Amino acid sequence: MLRLSKLTDYATVILSFMAKNKIEVHASMEIASVTGIALPTVSKILKLLVNAEVVISTRGAKGGYVLSKPPEQISVATIISALEGPIALTECSISQQGCEQASGCDIRGNWSLINKTIHNALESVTLADLVRPAVPEEVLIPVASLYR
Repeated sequence: MLRLSKLTDYATVILSFMAKNKIEVHASMEIASVTGIALPTVSKILKLLVNAEVVISTRGAKGGYVLSKPPEQISVATIISALEGPIALTECSISQQGCEQASGCDIRGNWSLINKTIHNALESVTLADLVRPAVPEEVLIPVASLYR
């Protein structure tokens, strides 16, 4: 199962809050208070996001954090990579070393294709998409199937 860490989950919460208030500079204390995420965790995530150039930090009395780009230009793939590293389902997708079976593996190239597909899907979803209200999908059930 493909799973993201809690830090990545928290990063999406933090960035969603910032995206809704994109003009303001946000202090880490404010972010922690509004999101309910512990201040040390918020600080750690913000540092990773600054290093990945997803947010910009400014020092001083009126300092804080602001998105580096509009939410429409920050992809979910960028957010995940900032916290998790390269997006890959298998070790051989990001490195030729690390797998003892690499020399006899006939499917290594196919994992690359799968990774590219997943990366492209995550790249197509933006922070702006995350902050839009979810619209429940309509499920149509044929009436005839209810009488079986």
